[in-house]
Amino acid sequence: MPVSSVPTPLRSLPADTLLGDLLAVSMTGVIYYTPLYDPAGSGDIVDFRFEYLNPTAQRMMRMPEVPTLTHNEQWPHSKAHGTFAFHVDAFVSGEPREYNINYQADGYDNYYRLAARRSGDGLWVSFTDTADQPRSPVEVALREAQAREQAAHAEAETQRAQLHHMFEQAPAMICIFEGPQHVFQFVNPPYQALVGERPLVGRTIAEAMPELAGQPIFGLLDRVYQTGETFEAHEMLVQLDHQNVGASELEKRYYNFIYQARRDLKGTIDGILVFAYEVTPQVVARQQLEQLNQELEARVQERTQAALVAQAEALRTAQQQVQQREALFHILADTPAAVALLRGPEHRFEYVNTAYQQLFPERQLTGRAVAEALPETEEAGFLTLLDEVYRTGETFFGTELPMHLAPAGGHTSQQVYYTFTYQAYRENGQVAGVSIFAFDVTEQVQSRQQGEAERQQLHTLFMEAPAPIVILSGPNLVFQLVNPAYQRIFPGRALLGRPVLDALPEIADAPIYHHLREVYDTGTTFVAQELPLQLARHDDGPLEDMYWTFTYQARRTTEGAIDGVLVFAHEVTDQVRARQVVERNEQYLRQMADNVPTMIWLTDAAGQCVYLNQQWYDYTGQTEAEGLGVGWLDAVHPDDRAATHATFADAAARQAPFSLLYRQRRHDGRYRWAVDTGLPRFHRSGQFEGYVGTVFDIHEQKQGEQALQHLTTKLRMARDRAEELNADLQASNEQLTRTNVDLDNFIYTASHDLKAPISNIEGLLNLLQEELPAHLAQSAQVAPTLLRMMDSVERFKRTIDHLTEVTKLQKEHDAPVTAVNLAAVVEDVHQDLLPLMQATGAKLVIDVSGQPPVRFSEKNLRSVVYNLLSNALKYHSPDRPPRVDVRAHVRLDHTVLEVHDNGLGIESAYLPRLFSMFQRFHTHVEGSGIGLYMVKRMVENAGGHIDVHSQPGAGTTFFVHLPQAVETA
Repeated sequence: MPVSSVPTPLRSLPADTLLGDLLAVSMTGVIYYTPLYDPAGSGDIVDFRFEYLNPTAQRMMRMPEVPTLTHNEQWPHSKAHGTFAFHVDAFVSGEPREYNINYQADGYDNYYRLAARRSGDGLWVSFTDTADQPRSPVEVALREAQAREQAAHAEAETQRAQLHHMFEQAPAMICIFEGPQHVFQFVNPPYQALVGERPLVGRTIAEAMPELAGQPIFGLLDRVYQTGETFEAHEMLVQLDHQNVGASELEKRYYNFIYQARRDLKGTIDGILVFAYEVTPQVVARQQLEQLNQELEARVQERTQAALVAQAEALRTAQQQVQQREALFHILADTPAAVALLRGPEHRFEYVNTAYQQLFPERQLTGRAVAEALPETEEAGFLTLLDEVYRTGETFFGTELPMHLAPAGGHTSQQVYYTFTYQAYRENGQVAGVSIFAFDVTEQVQSRQQGEAERQQLHTLFMEAPAPIVILSGPNLVFQLVNPAYQRIFPGRALLGRPVLDALPEIADAPIYHHLREVYDTGTTFVAQELPLQLARHDDGPLEDMYWTFTYQARRTTEGAIDGVLVFAHEVTDQVRARQVVERNEQYLRQMADNVPTMIWLTDAAGQCVYLNQQWYDYTGQTEAEGLGVGWLDAVHPDDRAATHATFADAAARQAPFSLLYRQRRHDGRYRWAVDTGLPRFHRSGQFEGYVGTVFDIHEQKQGEQALQHLTTKLRMARDRAEELNADLQASNEQLTRTNVDLDNFIYTASHDLKAPISNIEGLLNLLQEELPAHLAQSAQVAPTLLRMMDSVERFKRTIDHLTEVTKLQKEHDAPVTAVNLAAVVEDVHQDLLPLMQATGAKLVIDVSGQPPVRFSEKNLRSVVYNLLSNALKYHSPDRPPRVDVRAHVRLDHTVLEVHDNGLGIESAYLPRLFSMFQRFHTHVEGSGIGLYMVKRMVENAGGHIDVHSQPGAGTTFFVHLPQAVETA
């Protein structure tokens, strides 16, 4: 039996436990991936999904145990660096693989050692990060070399730009060919002038100048490219179509030029540099001279031939030297760079071009030493630099060095900046002087300084802004700037310098992160209003529901490339929640308004109706579009519209309450009488905002009123007839008229004179019912009529009884008053109301003991208390148990009896009519409508008064001021 190599204690542990513990203590980062395949079905692996990171990997990568990103999303440059291919190879081959890389992308800059091995359907990757370890000397040296290489590359780029600028400004014809096909890579203006507006850059010379075919140019270029040997041409004939007009005969011109091979860093030839001058005038002049010499040869002796040729050759050589010198000085004189030649150790100006002289417009420079002509350069240290260059022969490069110039006329000196070189030139192998080549970069330096100042000002503005502002930099959206207003939103979280998903991982799956990515990828600005987010204000804190209004705007480099995102944000959580509460309350109020049993309306200050509750639409049959504005008038009877609108307009002009009576069309097309009551509403500032009102259907009451008016007319006629029959009743009527000026002849007649006629009518109806044959009395035509007549008589008798009660009250106006114990009267009424209290489940709380006696008729006081308490119980709310509080207190010379209930309450618009006769506002309870009228009259007859406060749905309170029987202290 084979012996296991695993120690016995380990064999006793579960494999899952061993693996988990091993990964937890490993000081090497470990990742477990699963592959993601091409959705098109090719079978290629296009990415890897993170399935697990051990604690070391989580720390090194600053990621959770199971990241939501994929491998390529975390390292977008991994394909270019070869690490993605390494993972694919390890998974596909199934063989262990190792890989070492200096990864300098995606926010990483370290050497990594990776080992990968496939396991089932996944891939294990172990890696070490040398950032946790001391750098080896080799790595340090490599990084220093990289830094030097980058610096050298930057310097080379600067020099290349300067050289390019010089080529552009040079008067000579310069171009650069690239590749074996000699493609124009660069062409300066003089060279371009050879062919007019014909395009050259990007085209081969054979395409751009086909007229050169058959001439030596193509072969010369090929030879230089193949051999690397420089070719110099002197006065070579080149025929070109200079105007690009397709001329059949090409113009003959002569050029001096140099073809020099260009090599890359490895020494391989990759192009050709061309420097050319046109010497056609010199060649033509020489040819003319040669022709003259030939003519002279025919006339002069042969012995003079050699002298003439020598003279011509000497003249040609002198002319060339003069022309070349003049060409050089023309180039230097016209270049925008400042150029000067200094000779000798005292640095005496031998030559200055126009640009250099313009620096010192009123100074004589040529022939004078620098220390003499420009004394300020010694203080600035430039003389020391010149001495060093002259002594050592080493070139000095100065970049954007400041220099103070003292202008003429005593003006204040100005500071300028120059980028320049001091280069020694030699004669016979010895340093003879120093050449100066300088560019004025003042404008660039000042522009950069201004840009830096503006950037600092903008940074200060962002940091002091009250609104939250952040700047996210790079493809990983790293927090580059976080102003205090934004940091205060997350007081317990470190943001600056961290990628947004690292600092706020909870937004990884939220739309906000996708919007950020879209802005960075497309440059399209994104604006959100009150966007809901779940964020934690502290690390490991609970997620909170927040609302944000913000703008994401791409940040661009000077070249227009996107390199970050600007975020301007404002947390509006409190405002949104407050508005939501208001909206819920508004919805609740609208539901309440739609369910109240009356029609409610609301207008704006201009009189336009802006709200009608559901009761209006149910009653009138109008739609919302038909009713709002002034459309509600369409529901008013045509004969009443003008008066209704005029009354409303008049009240609105005065901002006063109003009450209208008009006929309103119901949904079935019938018109019914309605009362429309409106109250002005005002803003807290006192500004008039419109009206709020209610509409009640009073059709039955109006018909009853009309019937009563008709009946009153009949009663008056009956009274007149009764007066003729009974003169004695007239005296009683006059006595009642004198007793109460408030009761008119109608009340007296109704309470006394009409009892006998109505009794006669009742008797006649009974007699008629007895005398009619049974089949006729019970017929469908007669029986209902008799029943309605009897019912009318009964209602009329009740009305007369109510009026009789009022008449009795008038007669009792002079009833004797005594000192009455209020507590005893209240308790007596309490006992009488016990059955009604038990039936309604009411609770009565009494606190009137200890009060002084009141001056009142005991019978009338009992009637007052009974009416108030019985009304409080009858008009209780069905939504809660009835409760009545009775208490009393002394105020001045009155005892105030208070009766509080939690019943139905009364609309404020009805309170002025509460104590009128026959006024009832809750018809579901039996009543006469004269009880409160009698209470008010009895209290006022005794020298007191009564007040009432009421709120619909909350209850009513009566305050009865009773005169005291004795004076109080």
